Amino acid sequence: MNTGATYRQPWIGKAWTDILFILLPPFGCLLFIACYPQLFQNNAELSDSWWILLILLVDVAHVYSTLYRTYFDGQTFQRQKALLTSIPFFAFVAGVVLYSISSIFFWRLLAYTAVFHFIRQQYGFMRIYSRKENIPAWCKKVDIFTIYYATIFPILYWHLSSPRNFNWFIAGDFLQVKSAFLLNCFYVVYIAMIVVYVIKELWLIGKTRKCNVPRIAIITGTILSWYFGIVYFNGDMAFTLLNVVSHGIPYMALVWIHGIKNKEALPRKSFLNRVFSRYGIILFLLIIFLLAYLEEGLWDMMVWKERDTIFTFFASQKMNVSSTLLNIIVPLLALPQITHYVIDGFIWKIKQDNFKWNNEVAQPGKPI
Repeated sequence: MNTGATYRQPWIGKAWTDILFILLPPFGCLLFIACYPQLFQNNAELSDSWWILLILLVDVAHVYSTLYRTYFDGQTFQRQKALLTSIPFFAFVAGVVLYSISSIFFWRLLAYTAVFHFIRQQYGFMRIYSRKENIPAWCKKVDIFTIYYATIFPILYWHLSSPRNFNWFIAGDFLQVKSAFLLNCFYVVYIAMIVVYVIKELWLIGKTRKCNVPRIAIITGTILSWYFGIVYFNGDMAFTLLNVVSHGIPYMALVWIHGIKNKEALPRKSFLNRVFSRYGIILFLLIIFLLAYLEEGLWDMMVWKERDTIFTFFASQKMNVSSTLLNIIVPLLALPQITHYVIDGFIWKIKQDNFKWNNEVAQPGKPI
């Protein structure tokens, strides 16, 4: 039996990369909030500087990082051409139909799809960090329940409590059914979940003399970021910081790790070979930042008209778009996001892709 001293942690890439960019974000955000609580407690609006940092450079940019895993990868695109072309086409058609029926229904469905995507990412990371473990089935079930309920309970709280000072996309995108009784019941289950998880983890460490640090960190970080971001704090800044950073930074890190690990299989002079070179991270980020800026500029020019100081060029080109034209424009501008949500359920499960997790070939069926 391996002892805790010789147990090799199941890192995805290098240990420092996993720690800094996948595991640390929720803890770092919480530490920052703890240092400046007055800034976060009931803040109902993001300043332009925070909006640029959190929404533009993380939330929107991480959506475009999917391109490096799909459309920018010629080999992957050719193998999965039917999937990668049909998803945006059908997503756009469905978006136009839904928005034409009801704009709030369109945003509501998009919000719940986003929630599912965020939850599944946490589950996916937990599964990856559990891949080397040979533990009792009941321990695995506790982990699965914990990672899911740690994310679902705050969403239930959002639905059943008083309206929050923040939205996922727009005001009213989540249904609101206030019920103190149901909320208390779900709260009891939440507390029980934490107690059972802690007991299970202590028992497992004592039994195996091993401590799976990244799995524990991803589960603990998920519990803390979702609870404090939605339940404890009632401010847009706290929610956005914990929600966006804890999701977007790890996702971009995962795409980067995948590219580095599979660089040898790329044609020598290909675009991606240059991107995933020693200093290619600059190009990697600049491209997705530029795409994010262009998308948000178009949103502001044609739909939101809120941030003239950020999008000065687009502000000078502002358009009064008719409601009929919005039925096409909104689904079109939302298409990168919709495609990201849908396609992400497939790209990490493609059997032909030998994604090496720390010099191992990943088993298919473990989505991120």
